[in-house]
Amino acid sequence: MSMSTQHTSVQRSVTVSASIERAFKVFTEDMGAWWEPDHHLVEGFEEMEVDLREGGLITDRGRDGASCSWARVLVYEPPTHFAFSWNISTTWEIETDPARASEVHVRFFSVAPDSTRVDLEHKHLDRHGEGWEGMRDAVGGPEGWSLEAYAALVNSGR
Repeated sequence: MSMSTQHTSVQRSVTVSASIERAFKVFTEDMGAWWEPDHHLVEGFEEMEVDLREGGLITDRGRDGASCSWARVLVYEPPTHFAFSWNISTTWEIETDPARASEVHVRFFSVAPDSTRVDLEHKHLDRHGEGWEGMRDAVGGPEGWSLEAYAALVNSGR
């Protein structure tokens, strides 16, 4: 390693035109509606199910009945903090060892009654082991984490 410290996290931030409660609710309860449609591990993706409690699973379901649980809820503290494990390996398959999973933390800050800043941090990417830099570059690159579709859904008022 050429650098003494390497960035092991990816950060994104967006401000939406909604109350903190609505911003949190859309992020957690409507994940399947704003998540990139081609960023799923199950073929023929149809819906994303989020069990909204600490320890709950995030599961993708396909039209053919296939399902894939790829995350576990780590923090569920409405309306300020939501976090989940990223149980996906560097080969984009399910990671069964929790010690080799990274974490996604999403924090919500009310900046006005109808304005909320949403900060996402995908951290501990080095836990994925050899090749983790590729995972960091993927989730941090143009095809990675984007909160644009989320912001559009929140701002639409639907």
